[in-house]
Amino acid sequence: MTLIGRTRARGVETLTLDSPHNRNALSAALVGELTDALTDCAKDTDVRAIVLTHTGNTFCAGADLRDPPPPDGMVALLRQIVELPKPVVARVTGHVRAGGLGLLAACDISAASPQATFAFTEVHIGVAPAVISLPLLPRTDPRALARYYLTGERFTAPEAVRIGLLTTQGEDVDEALSPILDGLRRAAPQALAETKALLTAKVLETFDRDAADLTALSARLFSSAQAREGMTAFLERRDPAWVV
Repeated sequence: MTLIGRTRARGVETLTLDSPHNRNALSAALVGELTDALTDCAKDTDVRAIVLTHTGNTFCAGADLRDPPPPDGMVALLRQIVELPKPVVARVTGHVRAGGLGLLAACDISAASPQATFAFTEVHIGVAPAVISLPLLPRTDPRALARYYLTGERFTAPEAVRIGLLTTQGEDVDEALSPILDGLRRAAPQALAETKALLTAKVLETFDRDAADLTALSARLFSSAQAREGMTAFLERRDPAWVV
């Protein structure tokens, strides 16, 4: 079963997360396929830019709790998006949770429709948004992150734009993206690669400095008793024991 759909139009390769059985959660298999697809796009001189989108009403539900990728595999995927010598544009028309927000933050440009909602739900299952902080902390408003990291509250597309998680939002997401993709198509490949490198230098410094520590933190939390209770409660659709 293929978990990543691929189409191309006028130099823009669209990669579609297509894992409806788990709401496009980041399973080891999906992360592997997405990594391979991005590698192919990086090598293909006919690809000017990549659009990352989804099937169904969920862009990405976060880590697949039944088949999670290893933390270092998630780090590698996020870094690959940031380092890719071609712009990666997120197109979101559904819900984004936990690890899916790391994908958005790693992308260079992101757009969503009003149907999109966002939440850092890690604290509700006993873990922390550790690895995804690598692209999030350098690019997103720190006071807003403090609120949404600590509470797990849902927020809307306009709020996601305000705090720097999204580039833009609009009733018709494809209409919002049309001038962006036209601009990328008119840009020279070398210029795009070098300009992206200028924009991502600070983000990559964060990866270099913090990736090992945050990977270790993620592994420690996911193996903890509170995480086991939180994940079990989530799968059983009940409140975890610590809720007061």
